Amino acid sequence: MGNTMCMTKKEIREAGKNGIGSRSRRMERSKRRSLLEEELLHRQALSMAIQQHQLSQRFDGSISRRVGSTSSRRRNDLTDQLTNSKQLTLENFHVALQLPYEIYAVKLPEFLENIKTKKIVLIHGEGFGAWCWYKTIALLEETGLVPTALDLTGSGIDLTNTNNVTSLEAYSKPLIDYLENLPEDEKVILVGHSAGGACVSYALEHFPTKIAKAVFLCATMISDGQRPFDVFAEELGSAELFTQESKFLTYGNGKDKPATGIMFEKEQMHGLYFNQSPTKDVALAMVSMRPIPLGPMMDKLSLTPEKYGTSRRFYIQTLDDHALSPDVQEKLVRVNPPEGVFKIKGSDHSPFFSKPQSLHKILVEIAQIP
Repeated sequence: MGNTMCMTKKEIREAGKNGIGSRSRRMERSKRRSLLEEELLHRQALSMAIQQHQLSQRFDGSISRRVGSTSSRRRNDLTDQLTNSKQLTLENFHVALQLPYEIYAVKLPEFLENIKTKKIVLIHGEGFGAWCWYKTIALLEETGLVPTALDLTGSGIDLTNTNNVTSLEAYSKPLIDYLENLPEDEKVILVGHSAGGACVSYALEHFPTKIAKAVFLCATMISDGQRPFDVFAEELGSAELFTQESKFLTYGNGKDKPATGIMFEKEQMHGLYFNQSPTKDVALAMVSMRPIPLGPMMDKLSLTPEKYGTSRRFYIQTLDDHALSPDVQEKLVRVNPPEGVFKIKGSDHSPFFSKPQSLHKILVEIAQIP
């Protein structure tokens, strides 16, 4: 009738298939493009991590430092820039990866005007380095915040021999130096992961006026008189027993001298830290992690109500954590109550790998709290 066009059932089915097929192909192309971009980022991050790992091997005594060929001088120069700065921000990270900074430029959201403290200092956990925050740095900067990741002493690309790091004070020195050089009228938000939480507590005790908020990410939020290692006792056993019997101890000063560090085998690291992390991030970690200095883990922390006790603390729990179980984390917040507690479902002990979007969302939420 009139201009009405009649179609057979077969023609209707074919037309539907063509429409759905076209949309499906477009979605597939978009998905492939996103995967390729992620693959590029991971490969370049892994490349830089391998170079850092090779640099750290000088402490083993079995591998001598090699001078790069002419074709690799440019990348070595970029790595030297990072080595000299001892700080990792998104800008110098993507420079080392030779990625265009412009891809991260975004219009700042209006809510940023209400955030008083925009500087966020990221402190890694035992064995890690500033490199582990690469996803978090990108997400925070895209939001308009100002993140900085530090390498603790003997970690990441810091050239200190881990065998010589014997105290929590020495381990925390890069953080202390950063806070000492912070302008008087500026404050930061500290985020400490795992044993890096002890470094945050140490900073809260010594620089309470320079820290607006402290965030403990599945971290050692210990009480006065405790050691960072005490938090891991449920998984690793008592400190006394561990230092006597553990096969993961390293002896940098000789077998006849006290142990100086801890280095888990790949299987143990995967089970403890990365049971939910993407394979590519696990590969990055395996070539980047360094021995854990034992001294700082066994150092008792002195915290006072007048300084540490006046700080604003927040805790982020990871609910699929094998290194610091949810029960242990719950006990930490019960014994030493923070201002707020957040939870990340399905995250292992490395939420910056396994749940970066969830972590980012929580950090932004904490930054917005008046």
